[in-house]
Amino acid sequence: MLRKISIAAATFLSVITINAQKNKNTQLERPKLVVGLVVDQMRWDYLYRFYNKYGNDGFKRLLNTGYSLNNVHIPYVPTVTALGHTCIYTGSVPAIHGIAGNDWTDKETGQNVYCTTDENVKPVGTANAKVGSHSPKNLWSTTVSDELRLATNFQGKVIGVSLKDRASILPAGHTPNGAYWFDDSTGNFITSTWYMNDLPQWLKTFNAQNLPDKLVSNGWNTLLPIDHYTESAPDNSSWEGLLGSSKTPTFPYNNLAADYQAKKDNIRYTPFGNTLTLKLAEASVEGEKLGSDDVVDMLAINLASTDYAGHKFGPNSIEVEDVYLRLDKDLAEFFNYLDSKVGKGKYTVFLSADHGGAHSVGFLQEHKITTGFFGEDMDKKINQKLKDKFGVDKLINAIDNYQIYFDRKLLKENKLELNDVRDFTVKEIENDPSDLYAVSVDKVQESTIPEPIKQRIINGINRQRSGDIQLISHDSMLPPYAKTGTTHSVWNSYDAHIPLIFMGWGIQHGESNKPYFMTDIAPTVSSLLKIQFPSGNVGNPITEVIGK
Repeated sequence: MLRKISIAAATFLSVITINAQKNKNTQLERPKLVVGLVVDQMRWDYLYRFYNKYGNDGFKRLLNTGYSLNNVHIPYVPTVTALGHTCIYTGSVPAIHGIAGNDWTDKETGQNVYCTTDENVKPVGTANAKVGSHSPKNLWSTTVSDELRLATNFQGKVIGVSLKDRASILPAGHTPNGAYWFDDSTGNFITSTWYMNDLPQWLKTFNAQNLPDKLVSNGWNTLLPIDHYTESAPDNSSWEGLLGSSKTPTFPYNNLAADYQAKKDNIRYTPFGNTLTLKLAEASVEGEKLGSDDVVDMLAINLASTDYAGHKFGPNSIEVEDVYLRLDKDLAEFFNYLDSKVGKGKYTVFLSADHGGAHSVGFLQEHKITTGFFGEDMDKKINQKLKDKFGVDKLINAIDNYQIYFDRKLLKENKLELNDVRDFTVKEIENDPSDLYAVSVDKVQESTIPEPIKQRIINGINRQRSGDIQLISHDSMLPPYAKTGTTHSVWNSYDAHIPLIFMGWGIQHGESNKPYFMTDIAPTVSSLLKIQFPSGNVGNPITEVIGK
């Protein structure tokens, strides 16, 4: 009798165990948190140019435990910040998602349009309407962050943080719990009424710490002895710009604290802007309890000081190298924070860039590499030729994003055909030796422009918002405003070849040299989370990253 009871009990327990295992296996598994790290203006080669100076827990942790894609390119032009962040999170291109540049020219009114400006919302956390009146209203497509909100019936939280408004707003999408950016007039992080009517208490507490003052209080000197920066050109190179009140682009920057008080945007050009952003990211994890339950959350982080420093000093400066070495340490601290707060192996990270950056013209000239400036006074020169031909002055209204916009009102008033003016302009520009290609946006497909440039123009032209002529310069030709430091915008590898590394929950370890595009990031994250692709997605999941 006892034996029968024992057998029955064992059978009963076995059934319970099997059912429990079945229930476990049929539960949808997701990470607790997805963290997107977009390092502004990070060229792919920075991963390895500074590799020997990195510690083991920042970039090397990503490379040595995650999955690195070494051949990822931006599939459109122009390669600028707003487009990069939008593409990463929508899996789409400007022709579809609607963000045609950091700004563009309204074809009908001739007025400049900034990508996130929204006069129908009010600033929150500042009285500065110009700084605070922003939203994602110009974004036509959903983001992977929107799709996460929809998939979880808005239970999964989404937060966007950046020094830049556009780099916080566009990744966070239309429906986040918050998007926060830095206000140079107050030194605080702010938002707009698109998201809320008052800052959350955790952000008020964060702002009250006056962390920027503390970060710049000791100035900026190199992390390592300056003679260790053998990956960079000598300090005080002629092609570097000046920071704050400094008379030369040289370390140490002892006046940084005073310069910050005089003009708070000076922190943007230093590694401390990245430190500040990651500390805000930690505060948002704490304040919003991100990754604390079974519903997956998302944190979209843009590290913008790499871009500001690149523009100011150029990719081969000791300043830019120091920004990356300090960012490496900040990333290590941030990953350690996530390990302790969310749990190691319970969150997924991807790191990429919105674009790269060209070598400075002066640097290239020093090393006898063909370079120069493209398009200097082009609008004045071509407008004069147009006046001589058509008898109307200032037919070119603007040149934005390597695109020429014609004044629609003047064309109409003077009964001029757009095609006639456009064709004449293309022929004139083709006489410029610094120009590689100029093409009417409605004739790209039939042009003799080679791939991949042709497809990138097509992907980058938004029918309603882009210009009338697309310009393509020769390699390493920078616009005239980049006399010092550098800039970006073109199709070439220095601007379009970006890093992409996934790490953490659900990610295989390894690397690949197969070709992929920036548009593949969003569908890869969507596939990992088992959610719908963003509405305008044109990319494909990178299956080797997420395995089965």
